[in-house]
Amino acid sequence: MNKSYIVASLLTASIISAPASAGWADALKEAVKDEDLQKSVLDATVGNGSSGTTTNLDTETLINGLKEALEVGSKRAIEEISQPGGYLNNTNIRIPLPNGVDKVASILRKYGLSDQVDQFEESMNRAAEKAAPQATDLIVNAVKEMSFDDAKKIYQGSDDAATQYFKEKTSDKLRQLFQPSVQESLGQVGATRYYNDLASEAKDIPFVGQQLDVDLDNYVTEEALNGLFTMLAAEEKKIRENPAARTTDLLKQVFQ
Repeated sequence: MNKSYIVASLLTASIISAPASAGWADALKEAVKDEDLQKSVLDATVGNGSSGTTTNLDTETLINGLKEALEVGSKRAIEEISQPGGYLNNTNIRIPLPNGVDKVASILRKYGLSDQVDQFEESMNRAAEKAAPQATDLIVNAVKEMSFDDAKKIYQGSDDAATQYFKEKTSDKLRQLFQPSVQESLGQVGATRYYNDLASEAKDIPFVGQQLDVDLDNYVTEEALNGLFTMLAAEEKKIRENPAARTTDLLKQVFQ
């Protein structure tokens, strides 16, 4: 077995097995006891401390593995939240009643508006579920554009390091993409009508009607994005920790 193969194998093992809090060099030192081999691994990884890049084929495999992991996990997360009940039935991302509405919900129910309150809350979540597939192309493109340095930071980072990368790279574009889709979805599932009906019914209730002043499009858009990133983080953590979540040969090879 030649030295370059050992270097590549140890590089893979050290990156993938390193805990989130461990530094890059510390992980290498822990995995590689031989000082000469440590230097070889570090040289292959960071180009002798200069450019921070490498043309080593095994490193390319690692980066491709990371990208594939993120693409697989992202598509899986988006598919999950796009299903009926993807938001509504998931307590971690279910969109709650907006501020103002939630504060007077119990009063509204006492005035016989329970159905309207429930229909409004459900319809917001349905709108988010219909809008969610719009995120796929943007997230996948962000994966494809990831540089070696980006990938290295994600390897060294926390369980949601990739999700934070997605937030930085895609949040503004996703917001612009989601808002018109959410607006259309709110109309299709009746959320706008339910909200208007609720506000109309509540306007004569003392101290209640004036609190029902919500920018519905913005509210649901932001909540939908929060839910998306929550699920991306969950999928990222799952792939890092759970072998059963590694669904392709490359993922199994890299995240061993």
